[in-house]
Amino acid sequence: MEDLGFKGQLRIYMQTYTDRISPHIRKRWLATCILLLIFFQRVISLQGYYVVAYCLAIFILNLFLRFLTPIMSDMEDEESDNPVLPMRETNEYKPFIRKLGEFSFWKNTLIGTLISIICTFIEALNFEIFWPVLVIYFLVLFVATMRRQIAHMYKHGYIPFDFGKEKYNSQREKTKGRVE
Repeated sequence: MEDLGFKGQLRIYMQTYTDRISPHIRKRWLATCILLLIFFQRVISLQGYYVVAYCLAIFILNLFLRFLTPIMSDMEDEESDNPVLPMRETNEYKPFIRKLGEFSFWKNTLIGTLISIICTFIEALNFEIFWPVLVIYFLVLFVATMRRQIAHMYKHGYIPFDFGKEKYNSQREKTKGRVE
């Protein structure tokens, strides 16, 4: 077996770790929420770093919108004035494929949160700013983007979540094919 070097070994280790934690969705998100709470507790206790918190909130909002949007979104087509020919029949089944998968959404949120926590230790990033302005601006931005996203979902008839969808287990699939 050839020597992979430090980068190769690190890549293999990271892939192994990623494969191990991938199925544990609730545990991953719980750990990330705890880190977010630690970050916001730190921002509140230091009474500063509001710009860092604002940047993190905008970053997570951007990730969330990409998570909600299908990969073949018509938003780009709506923004252009050029006529677009249909690519398939309207009654054809189209599975919901996200622009950003759940694992990538979690990983990027975790990385952004860790970077934000590190930024709270750098005094040069503690800008003096009136924080209610940032909160109001974020809320306006959130409402505007979510209104646009919900209108897009309603117009194209998709729901990005699988709540209420029938789930199949192996026992049901085994008995389904039997003739009695």
